[in-house]
Formats: sequence, C-alpha cells, structure tokens
Amino acid sequence: MLANRTVWLDGSEFEPFLYAPVGEDRNGQIVTVLSTLARLGLDPWKEAAALAALGGDAAGSRLALLLSGFRDVPALGRDHRTVARELADLLPARSTTVGAPVEPLAIGSLTSSTQFWVVVAVVFVLIQMMFLVTSHSGP
Repeated sequence: MLANRTVWLDGSEFEPFLYAPVGEDRNGQIVTVLSTLARLGLDPWKEAAALAALGGDAAGSRLALLLSGFRDVPALGRDHRTVARELADLLPARSTTVGAPVEPLAIGSLTSSTQFWVVVAVVFVLIQMMFLVTSHSGP
C-alpha cells in the first residue's frame, strides 16, 4: 500500500549515515558506509532510504545482516551488530509519507522555473483572449 512508503526529497539527509566510518580495511584505510554498500553491489542512497524507512531496530537488524557479509573490514566480523546499531542511529527520521496530507503550496515556495512557466502561461492566455476579443469586435 502506498500510504506506508516513505518519500525522501533528496539524498543529502543520508550524508551523515553514508559518510560514517565502518572501520579500517586490511590496508589501514577507513571504509565508509557508502563504500561498504557499493562494494556489496547495492545503491548506497537507495539502501539508505530503505533502511531509514524501516526505522529503529529493523534498520539496525538489516544493516547488521549486510555488514556481517562484508569481509573487507576484519573488525566487523565480531562487532557488526554494535556497529550497525550505531550507524542506524545516524539515519534520518521517517519523512513525509505518500498519501499523507500535504500542506497547501505557498506562492513563495514555488521555484523560479515554476514561476517563469506560470507567468508564460498567463501571458499566453491573455494574448489569446485579446485576439478573440479583437476578432469579434471588427466590422
């Protein structure tokens, strides 16, 4: 059902989570969540959104499962559940859901592109009305 799906406006709310360190790899390099998810063949932003939509314990459990299969960071083998819980806390809280009431759009919140096209449409309608009136008022 669509009412339970979470909608995220852009990926920036996931940056604290995605850029958080997971641990060091065998070469001593810090590995981030983003790198971990990518190395696991997942889209980091889609996975972050899915985890955030799960929320709380479910997100931590899913992330722990993902981290348990990640072998590039040796320390995760024994600590993946703890690391997953700490990382899950960095996920944003659930956002507006599809089907939820939406506040009316304020005129000031329109983008400049939208404002431009609204003005163009109004001018077009006015020109059309002008031609209609002048064509019917002739001899």
